[in-house]
Amino acid sequence: MSQVAEFQLHERLAADTIDLSRSQLCDIRLMNDRTWPWLLLVPAVGGIREIFELSDEQQQRLIYESSVLSRGMMELFSGDKMNVAALGNMVPQLHLHHIVRFEGDPAWPGPVWGVQPPVPYSEDELEVARERLAPVLASLA
Repeated sequence: MSQVAEFQLHERLAADTIDLSRSQLCDIRLMNDRTWPWLLLVPAVGGIREIFELSDEQQQRLIYESSVLSRGMMELFSGDKMNVAALGNMVPQLHLHHIVRFEGDPAWPGPVWGVQPPVPYSEDELEVARERLAPVLASLA
């Protein structure tokens, strides 16, 4: 993973998310919106905007980490659907959203973006979320 030293998290991601952990390739961040179980993988590679810009090895690692994270989140939260998205329209830095969805959630069946303002975690809720997610994060270490 040659460009790790150049990595700098985009300011919007830094403002909207909470640092949880680090995998072999990615920063793992929690979206500061307790409405949905919502984590992001941000490849710690400088200057990357698209998956195809990663090396073949990094692409494979990203898909692996995304799959492990998705499986763990679905098992943990018993969701109806896992949404994985790499849009980048607002934040050009490559990042993958992993959102557990439930039939009847505030945005179902549409996308979560723009449906309602984010509902930030309280300190206590954040601590509970960290503890609950710990086994999933450990599977990515």
